[in-house]
Amino acid sequence: MSEIHFYHLEQRTPEQALPPLVEQAFTARIKVAVEAANRDFLERLDERLWTYSDESFLPHAISADDAQSQPVLLTASSDNPNGAKIRFLLAGAKAEPVLVASPDAYERIVVLFNGSDESEVAAARAQWTELKAAGRAISYWRQADGGDWEKVR
Repeated sequence: MSEIHFYHLEQRTPEQALPPLVEQAFTARIKVAVEAANRDFLERLDERLWTYSDESFLPHAISADDAQSQPVLLTASSDNPNGAKIRFLLAGAKAEPVLVASPDAYERIVVLFNGSDESEVAAARAQWTELKAAGRAISYWRQADGGDWEKVR
């Protein structure tokens, strides 16, 4: 069963918080899928992943024909063409369609939401309630002052 983590961003935007998280998975040789409902948002993430650090390189693609070979795939779809084990959901992407499409594919699904955006907070709360009612394994994480993540519940 996939663990579902809700990451409440209070100090950074999703575009700032995502690259280090993806880099951790890439360094561990774990394939990642990043889903957002908005293509413009995916294109901004694409640019951010190429430029966020001079010291690192995160190979990735947006819904490529050779998706299976991509260690990091940015997508607007709930499928899993690169065989990812970790999936990040941002900007309105929901966990339930992913869990229905690939019920046992992911070790972890991470819902990143911007705590300063009331619509994102409301959407995350609604998603939390839905997943909890469905008996999913969920947890809530908040960014500590130093930038590390701490489990709240």
